[in-house]
Amino acid sequence: MKLTPKPGGFGAVVTDIDLTRPLTKQVVSALRTAWLEHHVLIFPDHAMSDDDLERFTLYFGEFGDDPFIAPIEGRDHIIAVQRAADETAPIFAESWHTDWSFQKNPPAGTCLFGITIPPQGGDTLFANQHWALEKMPGELRRKLEGVEAIHSARVPYAPDGVYGKRDAKDRSMDIRASDDAMVEQRHPIIRAHPETGREAIYGCIGYITGIADMDQAEGMALLAELYAWQTREEFQYRHKWRENMLVMWDNRSVLHMATGGYDGYARKLHRTTIAAWRSDENSL
Repeated sequence: MKLTPKPGGFGAVVTDIDLTRPLTKQVVSALRTAWLEHHVLIFPDHAMSDDDLERFTLYFGEFGDDPFIAPIEGRDHIIAVQRAADETAPIFAESWHTDWSFQKNPPAGTCLFGITIPPQGGDTLFANQHWALEKMPGELRRKLEGVEAIHSARVPYAPDGVYGKRDAKDRSMDIRASDDAMVEQRHPIIRAHPETGREAIYGCIGYITGIADMDQAEGMALLAELYAWQTREEFQYRHKWRENMLVMWDNRSVLHMATGGYDGYARKLHRTTIAAWRSDENSL
């Protein structure tokens, strides 16, 4: 197995490995170490089946719980992130977030495998939240120390949300908005990574709908200030996709977002999530 860090040390490409075959415990251990260090791992040129994707995911934990999006036929834990060539609905997930942060125990990681990749556009952006915290101005950090954010899926997944009933008729993804999206969950804005102990910012405005014990207007102003900082270009890595490429990322360390730029072309990827690490429940 060969590991090649991306310039700047955020993200790494893994080669000389075959993900269509079972991996040894030693290789899985080395991959976990690399994942925790680089936060985003890229595996090019693997003609993976859905069985392969599921097997790989389970090396790193149980499957996460994926609400609001129906799994593909015949699978319980794989969803299709897809867009038809003639689709006109807004790009799915074209805003910064960390997956399912509104859950009590959000997924530790996400695996995304490229099946149909357009010849242009469709990049995924990642923002390193360890760097964002470490380089944060002291005045802003003092405002966030010990503060809990209120996370909710209501903005995107409530029936009247961004991906609600009005959106469904124009979208190829099987998104199922519901009143379950109104549930709220609190998480610290600054928290230690449950496996490494390294502090990072967790989540951002969007899935965060307010600040606990703070006036709504004041809380949203603070979240806007945080968002402007944590998504700065200096903290980002732009990933360009190819077919038969797997990418896994650490939701406890990074934000991510989709981008467009491929109008007239189809795009399809299969996605799984890795459930919270055994100590995540105590860390949130």
